[in-house]
Amino acid sequence: MARVKISAKTSDRPQAEDWLVVGKIVAPQGLQGDLRVLPESDFPQRFLEPGPRWLRSPQQTFSQQEPQSVDLTHGRYLPGQGLYVIHLAQIGDRTAAEHLRGHELLVLASDRPPLAEGEFHLLDLIGLEVYLAQDRSLIGTVVGLVPAGNDLLEVELKQNPGQTVLIPLVPAIVPSIDLQQGWIEVTPPLGLLPKD
Repeated sequence: MARVKISAKTSDRPQAEDWLVVGKIVAPQGLQGDLRVLPESDFPQRFLEPGPRWLRSPQQTFSQQEPQSVDLTHGRYLPGQGLYVIHLAQIGDRTAAEHLRGHELLVLASDRPPLAEGEFHLLDLIGLEVYLAQDRSLIGTVVGLVPAGNDLLEVELKQNPGQTVLIPLVPAIVPSIDLQQGWIEVTPPLGLLPKD
């Protein structure tokens, strides 16, 4: 059985907050070690442009071991499937690729692409408070993001801690986001939020 040989970066030892998860490896693709990746980033260059990336296994935490350094050689988008196929220099066959199923693909947080005015990084929304636009009543807090055709905000409800709702991140439902003040305003359609 082939083993994956990936070098671990040892200098500078970045901490957990220094990394961004940009995708998750969901399956091998073909026989040459290509990998199918479910994107968690709105920036296609994360999967298309050659350069350094890092991998973290589902069982690994930053306190145990830092992510493993790999080199992306090329990638392509799979139309209609919402997936990218990438090739890493260190992975040469399907067996090695199979060992990476479930791993997260990471980049350094300092490698964030610049944003235009009014744009934001999705991960910056986690932790923001969510208010109803009509009366500024607090609904809850963003605790996660679900990548989909339109990204979904996972919001933990203030009235029912532990219960979450998914709110589509579209301008008609999420008209205002203020990162500096730490809030999001929503105008949810009838039935999106549970009744008290």
